[in-house]
Amino acid sequence: MRRWGLVVVMLALAGCNALRDAFSAHPQVAGTAAGQTLTVTRLADLAGRAKKVPLRPEALTGLTTIYLDYAVFAVELARGRNMADSTLVLQANWPNVAQVRWEHYHDQLVTARSSLTGGQTDSAFRAGDVRLFQHILISVSPGSAPKVEQDKKQRAEGVLRQATQHGANFVQLARRYSEDPGSKSRGGYLGTVGRGRFVPAFDSVAWQLAPGGMSGVVRSPFGFHIIRRPPLEEARDSFRADLETAMAARFDSAYVEGLATQRNLKVESGAAALVRQTIQDIGAAVDDTRKLATYRGGTFRVGELARWLYAIDPRDLNGIAAANETQLTDFVRHLAQRELLLREVDSAGVRLTPEDWRGLRTQHDSALTILENLLAMSPQLFKDSAAAEPARIELAMKRVNDYLGRVFEQGAAQFFPVPPFLALALRPGQHWSVNGAGVSEALERAQAIRAQLDSTTRRSGTGLKPAPGPAPTPPADSAKRKAAP
Repeated sequence: MRRWGLVVVMLALAGCNALRDAFSAHPQVAGTAAGQTLTVTRLADLAGRAKKVPLRPEALTGLTTIYLDYAVFAVELARGRNMADSTLVLQANWPNVAQVRWEHYHDQLVTARSSLTGGQTDSAFRAGDVRLFQHILISVSPGSAPKVEQDKKQRAEGVLRQATQHGANFVQLARRYSEDPGSKSRGGYLGTVGRGRFVPAFDSVAWQLAPGGMSGVVRSPFGFHIIRRPPLEEARDSFRADLETAMAARFDSAYVEGLATQRNLKVESGAAALVRQTIQDIGAAVDDTRKLATYRGGTFRVGELARWLYAIDPRDLNGIAAANETQLTDFVRHLAQRELLLREVDSAGVRLTPEDWRGLRTQHDSALTILENLLAMSPQLFKDSAAAEPARIELAMKRVNDYLGRVFEQGAAQFFPVPPFLALALRPGQHWSVNGAGVSEALERAQAIRAQLDSTTRRSGTGLKPAPGPAPTPPADSAKRKAAP
């Protein structure tokens, strides 16, 4: 059954103007969070020595974000924060939480509206507007030699003779002989469709069959088919399931569009340009209140868009930014509709089940285990330590710098970021902020470092290497010939 993908998180990021103003007096700072500072020098070293990091402003901003998020995670761990707290689990896994809650709500809606009685199923089957077919395909590749095609046809005719025998089981024959991978395992069932959904050669024959009827060998661009229309008593369950799936899909679309119409959803002019701007620096946009769309009872703002973008694979963001204005307008409308859906879920009071919680905690614990292993630290390490909090934080930051150094400067460790929604959940109250001027300064220094490293590599990698052993000497008779007048 089709599901609408959903993600949401409620967040208030720290990052006040006072911090930004303070940076103007400290141009050697690239970012700060949780009382820790990323210097321009450190950022330049990380970026300049990491050959896989492109030396562009957005890349160094991203690297700053990675460092600060790791700093917050490590400092909070050193301070003894309970990373398994239920509230944090919900915030750190909001994409999955929202999706699961929507699926529960979706199932309630579909069960109430898309279930068919036996009488309704039988009536739809007899009406024949949509029909269920089976087939066995003996495939023929395009351009096959006449001899190959003849052999394939003879094979299909042999299967047809078996299918027409009294008591023959078409499902078993399809599983044994059919060369259609999509239907073979299902006993040849193709699914319930309306007229015109198959290629004409197949469709024209199939729609002539009465329930229980079977065709002869039918040639199509795919090969040779034997087509059967199963009778009602045999196909009732499959037919009903297909109808309910189709009804659910139509219901999803109609429900979302109806909700948008009911709430008078409208996308603001200029929304496409704002989407492109937001993608360039998602972190800075989380507290942006500019409007992208309005609907009765609410507004979809840039900050909300930013939170949705955190749930998208970063590799897909460039493709979104390159979309045209119409596509980006549709994208905003699509996300605003999801906001409306989530409001409906909240209003319905949908809750997570114990099974849902187990799944969420398993995912959360797995991410924490990876982070703790990479940093070589854990809550138990700090719990067993007799050191005061400043010393624990100092140890935590040493582990962060060691790990990121191995990843970016040495290329000796696997990179794993702090999961984005865990990072977002930990940032409030941590005075998390990026200094654009410091990042720009670090970019210039990183370019110089990269250029120096490239120059050294080129010098050490050119020229002829001396062969092992002493210099070669000419044979004795050759020397004599050269000495003769």
